[in-house]
Amino acid sequence: MFYYLLKYVLLGPLLRLVFRPRIEGLDHVPATGPAIIAGNHLSFSDHFLMPAILKRRITFLAKAEYFTGPGIKGRLTAFFFRSAGQIPVDRSGKEAGQAAIREGLGVLDKGELLGIYPEGTRSHDGRLYKGKVGVAVMALRAGVPVIPCAMIGTFEAQPPGSALPRVRPVTIRFGKPLDFSRFAGMEQQKAVLRAVTDEIMYAILTLSEQEYVDQYAAVAKAEQPTERSAKERRFPKAPLG
Repeated sequence: MFYYLLKYVLLGPLLRLVFRPRIEGLDHVPATGPAIIAGNHLSFSDHFLMPAILKRRITFLAKAEYFTGPGIKGRLTAFFFRSAGQIPVDRSGKEAGQAAIREGLGVLDKGELLGIYPEGTRSHDGRLYKGKVGVAVMALRAGVPVIPCAMIGTFEAQPPGSALPRVRPVTIRFGKPLDFSRFAGMEQQKAVLRAVTDEIMYAILTLSEQEYVDQYAAVAKAEQPTERSAKERRFPKAPLG
């Protein structure tokens, strides 16, 4: 109930006013039956914009940190995400990935839409990064189509670190469903999972027209110098004495 209250009364109208989203290819999203919508991830707002414009309910796998924050703000955030039907995912380790796959398959088994960001985290610089194979595992095990989706303009509207979005239009573009039935029963083969994932990422890339980086986003983000280390390189400490 709270999901639809957010969608049609509390949050949906506000998001449409702020972002004035232009929707393209919405007819590619099936009216019934299970499917995965796989998109790029540029902004915190992505979690709410797509549900606001889709006719069907969609459940996202959301990082567990949204559900475990401290204090009143943390509890309110957790309540918000749970009420909106989002599923917490622990991203720390291999077993955590398996748990996320089980949760996602549970959504698909109920004939619903599952939303996932194959990059695994938000892009810190607006580029598209290498996809993780979990989306391929779920697509092959469940035997469902994957609809690629590109969020365009959300990085500029609410870049990392911005608490509030800027008022500016964005585009949400859906591509034709990808059918991977030719790989049925091959979800244990690493080469197949990589090929399926890369095909999904290429479809997203074609829709978004981003620059592509053949590296995982989390790795690239970790390699970025911190503000402190950057200053230390610019202003090295003078030796004592």
